[in-house]
Amino acid sequence: MIKTIGRYALLTTLAVLLAGCISDQQPAPVESAGGTEQPAQPQQPQQPVPTVPSVPTLPQQPGPIEHQDQNGQPVPRERHYDWNGAVQPMVGKMLQASGADAGSVLLVDSVNNRTNGSINTSEATEVVRNALVNNGKFTLITAQQLAVAKQQLGLSPQDSLGTRSKAIGIARNVGAQYVLYSNATGNANAPALQMQLMLVQTGEIIWSGKGAVQQQ
Repeated sequence: MIKTIGRYALLTTLAVLLAGCISDQQPAPVESAGGTEQPAQPQQPQQPVPTVPSVPTLPQQPGPIEHQDQNGQPVPRERHYDWNGAVQPMVGKMLQASGADAGSVLLVDSVNNRTNGSINTSEATEVVRNALVNNGKFTLITAQQLAVAKQQLGLSPQDSLGTRSKAIGIARNVGAQYVLYSNATGNANAPALQMQLMLVQTGEIIWSGKGAVQQQ
């Protein structure tokens, strides 16, 4: 009898323990046919991208207005001419047609500017003098002799005689028998050179020539 009661007590204890173990177990997750279902993540609201305002392009500012000096005189453009091309042929003709005796004294007057513009007449005068060096007929009055004669007459060494009468007057002062009087005439861009050989004693023009001068 006592054994039977002990057996029932043991069975009752085992039943209570089994019931507690069963109650502690969690039910297995239910799998869907497509596999394990992941919980949906909540979407974050998209933030607007900030825009940087563009810098407007400034229009180019005009530079300062420069006023020309109204009182200043325009600088004349320097011209260069082929004086030698015009002088050499005329000198050759003058030596043949003058009829002067060999050794006659000749004064070469400065070339006068009679054009409508600016011309370097000193360069033209130098070309004329160089063309008559060792010409075989005339003895030239030197530049030094001419400067002394101008000083005696109260003229500056740079003074151009300008007129035929003045050229003849200074030629007499230096003892020349002939004077070569020259003018540059016409348009300054394409001038003409006019030369006259005069007899100092009478002022007679015994030869004249004219030639075009090309601008270089």
